[in-house]
Amino acid sequence: MCPPSDLPDDDVDGCYAAGATPPPVGLPLVLVVAAALVDPDGRVLVAQRPEGRDQAGLWEFPGGKVAPGETPEAALVRELDEELGIDTRHSCLAPLAFTSYSYPTFHLLMPLYVCRRWRGRPQGREGQALTWVAPNRLRDMPMPPADRPLIPLLLDWL
Repeated sequence: MCPPSDLPDDDVDGCYAAGATPPPVGLPLVLVVAAALVDPDGRVLVAQRPEGRDQAGLWEFPGGKVAPGETPEAALVRELDEELGIDTRHSCLAPLAFTSYSYPTFHLLMPLYVCRRWRGRPQGREGQALTWVAPNRLRDMPMPPADRPLIPLLLDWL
C-alpha cells in the first residue's frame, strides 16, 4: 500500500495527475524492442520515422516488432541489422527499462536496451534519417509519446 502523500490530487508531477485514466482493457498487446546505441563520444542514435508511416517525422530509438517465438534480444539484433545494417550480439545488449503505453488501437510494451558495441556504420536502410544526439538534447527531439518516458531513465544511466 502506498503511504499517504502531501501532493494535491491535481499535481501533474505526481502519480495522481488530474484526468489520468487507466489504459483501456481489451486492446491488443504489441511487443516492440528498441536500442539506445551509444557511440564512443557518448551520443545516442535516433531514427526519424519516414513519410507514409504512422507518426512520420518523429524521432525514435531504433528497433521493431518482436516476432512470435522470438526473444526480445534476438528481435533487436535482427532489427538493427535490417534497419541500420549493423551487426551486434545479444551479449552486447544491456536491458535498461521499458515503457508501457496505450495508443488508440493497441497497447505497446517496449523494452529498451543500451548497446555500445556493434560492427558496421549505421545507415538508414528503410528510408529513415539518422542522427547522433547528445543525451541532454534528447528531450528537445519530437518523439512518440511511448519513447518519451525512457529519456530520463537513459539520462540517469548514462
